[in-house]
Amino acid sequence: MGIFEPFRALGYITDGTPFTVQRRGMETFITLSTGKSWQIYNCAKLNLVLAGPELVKKIRALASWRDFTFAASGCDIVVFKRAHQVATWSGHKAKVAFLLLFGKHILSLDLQGSLLIWTAVELDPNKALVGQIQLGEKFYPSCIMHPDTYLNKVIVGSEEGTLQLWNISTQKKLYEFKGWGSSIRCCVSSPALDVVGIGCADGKIHVHNLRFDEEVVTFTHATRGAVTALAFRTDGQPLLAAGGSSGVISVWNLEKKRLHSVIKDAHYSSICSLYFFANEPVLMSSSTDNSIKMWIFDTSDGEARLLRFRSGHSAPPTCIRYYGKGRHILSAGQDRAFRFFSVIQDQQSRELSQGHVVKRAKKLKLKEEEIKLPPVIAFDAAEIRERDWCNVVTCHLDDPCAYTWRLQNFVIGEHILRPSCEVPTAVKACSISTCGNFAVIGTEGGWIERFNLQSGFSRGSYIDIGEEEPCGHHGAVVGLACEAMNALLISGGYNGDIKIWDFKGRELKFRWEVGAPLVKIVYHAGNGLLATAADDMILRLYDVTAVRIVRKFVGHMDRVTDLCFSEDGKWLLSSSMDGTIRIWDVISSRQLDAIHVDAAPTALSISPNMDMLATTHVDKNGIYLWANRMMYSGAEDIESFISGEQVVNVPMPTVSSRKDSEDTEEDTLVKDQAIKKLGTSNSLIGNLCSAQLTPGLVTLAMLPKTQWQSLVNLDIIKMRNKPIEPPKKPEKAPFFLQSLSTLSGERIFVHNSVTDSGDQDEAEKFITAAQSGNKNEGFSAFMKLLHSCMETGDFAAVTDYLKSLSPSAVDLELRMLQIIDNENITETEHAVELKGIGMLLDYFISEVFYNNNFEFVQALIRLFLKIHGETIRRQISLQEKARQLLELQSSTWQRLDTSFQNTRCMITFLSNSQF
Repeated sequence: MGIFEPFRALGYITDGTPFTVQRRGMETFITLSTGKSWQIYNCAKLNLVLAGPELVKKIRALASWRDFTFAASGCDIVVFKRAHQVATWSGHKAKVAFLLLFGKHILSLDLQGSLLIWTAVELDPNKALVGQIQLGEKFYPSCIMHPDTYLNKVIVGSEEGTLQLWNISTQKKLYEFKGWGSSIRCCVSSPALDVVGIGCADGKIHVHNLRFDEEVVTFTHATRGAVTALAFRTDGQPLLAAGGSSGVISVWNLEKKRLHSVIKDAHYSSICSLYFFANEPVLMSSSTDNSIKMWIFDTSDGEARLLRFRSGHSAPPTCIRYYGKGRHILSAGQDRAFRFFSVIQDQQSRELSQGHVVKRAKKLKLKEEEIKLPPVIAFDAAEIRERDWCNVVTCHLDDPCAYTWRLQNFVIGEHILRPSCEVPTAVKACSISTCGNFAVIGTEGGWIERFNLQSGFSRGSYIDIGEEEPCGHHGAVVGLACEAMNALLISGGYNGDIKIWDFKGRELKFRWEVGAPLVKIVYHAGNGLLATAADDMILRLYDVTAVRIVRKFVGHMDRVTDLCFSEDGKWLLSSSMDGTIRIWDVISSRQLDAIHVDAAPTALSISPNMDMLATTHVDKNGIYLWANRMMYSGAEDIESFISGEQVVNVPMPTVSSRKDSEDTEEDTLVKDQAIKKLGTSNSLIGNLCSAQLTPGLVTLAMLPKTQWQSLVNLDIIKMRNKPIEPPKKPEKAPFFLQSLSTLSGERIFVHNSVTDSGDQDEAEKFITAAQSGNKNEGFSAFMKLLHSCMETGDFAAVTDYLKSLSPSAVDLELRMLQIIDNENITETEHAVELKGIGMLLDYFISEVFYNNNFEFVQALIRLFLKIHGETIRRQISLQEKARQLLELQSSTWQRLDTSFQNTRCMITFLSNSQF
């Protein structure tokens, strides 16, 4: 495993597998398949509750019962209890296509007509199988359902158009329905007794009476295509919802036997499941377009409106970029959608609005897909002006205009950027200046023009007078980049030339010839380096300031698809159609790591914190996240992570994130190497993450804020918690307890076993122990620990001991050394206390010098000086150590205050600047 390891996949909601619904108490949950994994959503807000692990083969059917989830994968049925796999049932010789929950039994049906009966109570594969039925040689099943009130009976539909009624208890076929000469796609039970709904491939819906084998009514679907899903409304309204392969949902009135309403463009592709919630006017639908939607029938005309939904890309995304300090990802795909994904919370993910698409589609009688903008091929964003005006610019496939977006409201902007060239050509590249005021776009014809984002007006074009025609490049513009100070503009042309322009004056300053057609350019504003990828599969780095080439990276075997710099500019990441993602070290000019995945990557982006890498892949609708192992490990040596020139095969991330408790052998080896490097101290071994990165930094103790703040405010807390009423006199003691007087006049109760023994010394010892509260025992243990650490010079054990105590216990440990009468201190009488105070001063000097556990030690020092400050002032032997501690404290806080002041000045300058 290299620097990055698989973490999780975003944007997967569902595939073409029908969902299963389960009601637990007052809540309803829906289980969806995402390919080789599954997810459970709470229907109340459609929030993700649980995600299952990835299986070897694709899931073709799902069923859920209590805490168990059953997934048909290949020829097996995998059983999960919550998210943990507990059993695998094997018995089918063909792929399992259907699962049906039948009481406490699970019925599984494969493509060859073999129906197996399993008990859900028994997980043992040898005991779970309780029955088997063979439907017939020429009977190819297409659906299975259980008619309500039909005890131990199921109906199986076939591709030939016939239906069979079976008794699973006696394992006998009771009846065969001839059908309607068309393949049956779905079959559901209705609220009416003996009546079922059947959807066929020819687009017809048959409401059939099973008892009399008579047809009640027949409907024809509103659009062409097969009927793939049916659902009856159960709240008293005689409605039947039918979904088809065209993505349209038709709602039929069963009493009037006519069409009630049509939900056009409910989904962009075939609908695979429909479900009416019990006694509610709410319809759930899922589709192969990677979305689930809830529709509610509460309008005055009885039509449905969209209540809530969850969706992802219905086609593979091709452009991604981290946004908002690494918490969000902007993504554009081939499905004409521009999406905003949250890395932290899936509920915040959404699609950016392209205006009144639904209204325009209805008015023009077109599909919503046809109204949407063409697929995005390139975009750029600037976070600095998010609250002021549009801060995102997109380029679309074969579109001669660039479009602005206001990300604060998640809507398309009011300005459309149209180049002023004589022959309009498609916009191919765009870039937003660092200040966020200007957008520069480049076209397929080589035209480069600058626009003001606030007004949308053109601010001039960049023309090379050396070209035959008035344009910026002789050929398509493949990339644009703005310098950090808005002094330079860099453009790259497909014909292999890179040009540097004066941003304000729009004059050409320098030109490079790459020698091969350019594919991609990326500029890092921090180090002033420009990375280019050409058709010769060589990555070149140019220093824009020095105007020269500085690096060449060779290694990719196929076309380079994307490039990106790390936030610090030390790494260059590249992806290629050869299936590899490579990490190049800019400083040492070498390849650090290379991973190979099954699906070729098409785009990548690394987070600003460098903790996550996001990638998209060919024929994959999701965004894949990779975790940086260097950020979550204690090892500081990069050599323990990199693979060098070797290409490592790595599996793709899954929907469910990797468990933190699962450590690979390589992870263990890395940790062992880190321990050897840092030392064999128990504190360092137990807390690798607390090791100092550099001597100039301070390391925090990472304790709860209340634990060290309570040390400072302990007196206030005690006063606040002091009881209002005075303590009450204890009730009369039982007759078998005798009382003894203490030195302070209080009386304590002692059991007869003490006083009756006649041993008065034992009673006195008991009284002394009760008064002291075993103080000597705790005092001696702490002193021994402190003394032993003084000899070794390592106070880690003392810090760990104090961390494990409560604030009151820490206060008690420090007060044990307190000298009450500071005016009459003698070294002979108070030698133990003075020695303990001196050792504590040595401990504080060591911790402050090494800057360890900074906030905790500062709180300890404040409490220590509050208790023993007067004693230190009167003792010359302690004053020298106190003076040494003062010098270390002053230098540490002066260094920190300088850093804080620099940061405050920078923030003040940037917040008051007008770009």
